[in-house]
Amino acid sequence: MSQQEGETVEAAAAPAWKLTELESALGAVIRGKPDVVRLCLVCLLTRGHLLIEDVPGVGKTTLAHALARSVASRFHRLQFTSDMLPSDVLGVMIYNAHSEAFEFKRGPIFTNFLLADEINRTTPKTQSALLEAMNEQQVTIDGVSYPLPRPFMVIATQNPVEHHGTYPLPESQLDRFVMRLRIGYPDTASEREIVLRQEDGQATAAGGPVMSGEDVLRLQDEVNRITVESSIVDYMLAIVEKTRTHPSLALGVSPRASKALYRAVQALALLEGRDYAIPEDVKRLAQPVFAHRVVVNSRFALAQRRSDLGDQIIDEILKQVEVPL
Repeated sequence: MSQQEGETVEAAAAPAWKLTELESALGAVIRGKPDVVRLCLVCLLTRGHLLIEDVPGVGKTTLAHALARSVASRFHRLQFTSDMLPSDVLGVMIYNAHSEAFEFKRGPIFTNFLLADEINRTTPKTQSALLEAMNEQQVTIDGVSYPLPRPFMVIATQNPVEHHGTYPLPESQLDRFVMRLRIGYPDTASEREIVLRQEDGQATAAGGPVMSGEDVLRLQDEVNRITVESSIVDYMLAIVEKTRTHPSLALGVSPRASKALYRAVQALALLEGRDYAIPEDVKRLAQPVFAHRVVVNSRFALAQRRSDLGDQIIDEILKQVEVPL
């Protein structure tokens, strides 16, 4: 192998070790939640969008901010409120008196990472402004389409829908999030560290970015090279079919969800240093990828939150479907 070829191979492989560094950086910010951190990185590698749902104060915004700031790229945070308009997100046409023409002033969505903080506190009209951007990575204003930067990721946070002043996300919006994660309360040892840690409110990415936007794009391309055996694909599709026939569900997962799980399985394998997927990858990812997309029959959803029931039903389905050898 020539020196030039060796340098090319080394450059292509370089981002892989940066994943470990990125995971360590996020773990230093979100204490005691290694599984949550890993799933965030899986979502990033799938070119997907992440919804973090939990009660106030457990670190939703901190995690989103840390992930965005750990990559050397553009970042915007939007605090969603009930009076926010779609133009506050996408941008607006402004008349230029000098050119005597309307010009498009780009909104905060034209970034690499958009933190949509408390997304369920804004109206459905403003929530829907994100649909095209999340699905097609472009924004259309007055019939003209404007491409978004790459990589592009929406990291949205929300409080549980029972809290006052919130608007539940519609199914079409939820389906565009590859994963929904819950952070949960820290264990006692981790919470002790949090309490004693001296900080000025900016505990995110204290050491600076550990990866460039180009590194992220290269790793996202690497995900496509992970092998998924046909038996594992059949296993995934069997789970999908069960969501569509389960008696407690009014609506199962969509083909978009099937594709999301397939790519998430590839991303998890890459993160764990494998060039092939295993059935355990599917079992670990089915709940965060599927649970927020299913619609529970109303008669089964009276006693508890729909999202909790979705988690339980996906777990039940996983126990029913035979795991390939």
